[in-house]
Amino acid sequence: MKDIVEQPKADTTAPITFTEGAKCELKRLIETLNIGEEQGLRIGVKGGGCAGLSYLLAFDSKEDDDNIYMVDGVKVLMKKASLMYLVGMQVDWEEGL
Repeated sequence: MKDIVEQPKADTTAPITFTEGAKCELKRLIETLNIGEEQGLRIGVKGGGCAGLSYLLAFDSKEDDDNIYMVDGVKVLMKKASLMYLVGMQVDWEEGL
């Protein structure tokens, strides 16, 4: 008998949103960089520095303590410990400096 491996399920309510500009740029990056389905966009916070917390935004693989969200067709990975800092966040994209 084979072991059944349960696939992680995406949580239904995402704590963040994307603007139209961010959605377009993320989808362009996913296609251009050949980001596979096993990876997602990691959004989080990390400690350190004079300001206290810094935001983290990068494509990454799922880790054990991640929540997975589908936001406008983009898989988003978040550490459970970061959620309280990210609820209500809107990710935007602008060209330029």
